Amino acid sequence: MRLLVIEDEAPMRTALVETLRAEGYRVTSAPDGISGLELACTEGFDLILLDVMMPGLDGFALCRELRKRGRDSAVLMLTAKGQVEDRVNGLDSGADDYLVKPFSLDELLARIRALLRRKDRESTISDEFSLGNARIDLSKRLLVRDGTTLELSEKEAGMLRLLASHPGETVSRERFLDVVWGYHAYPSTRTVDNFIAALRTKLEDDPARPRYLVTVRGTGYRLEP
Repeated sequence: MRLLVIEDEAPMRTALVETLRAEGYRVTSAPDGISGLELACTEGFDLILLDVMMPGLDGFALCRELRKRGRDSAVLMLTAKGQVEDRVNGLDSGADDYLVKPFSLDELLARIRALLRRKDRESTISDEFSLGNARIDLSKRLLVRDGTTLELSEKEAGMLRLLASHPGETVSRERFLDVVWGYHAYPSTRTVDNFIAALRTKLEDDPARPRYLVTVRGTGYRLEP
């Protein structure tokens, strides 16, 4: 899972990054709201830890802008402001949860796990769906096209599930590696390209000119429903 820490206080930012990496997460950090917003809008993150009180662009404004741009990463706000109206403002700006400083690391990690579980449940899809003249059954790992039944490997089925969970959205190569292969395994991003090529031969009428598994140059792939 990929996490983004946006925190302007260097000691806190360093402590969060080191703690989360020790838990097995892939972590990127930003020292201010402007650079954090740019990262959040150009890369795919499962969850964003967002400090509220930052110069330039504060956490409330940043979160509102994220939601305005259609970014659906889970957002956990971190702040020293514990008044009810501040928590309401944070949630109304689009945050999924709100944690008041100082907090225990155990509680922080529990909140993160809960948000990631919720995100996984929200992104579930039916095991059976169609793409053009192809019928796909992810539970059986089968693809039927033009009367021919083809088997899908475990990784191919996992990649299709991830793509189908986010139709029309770009899925980065790193996200494929995180979700399908797992953070403990580190194949190269070229591995993702090879699996996409294999999927295209099964799914596309013309694999050289894909209609459904579309390349997003420099980033990853997108499923066109």
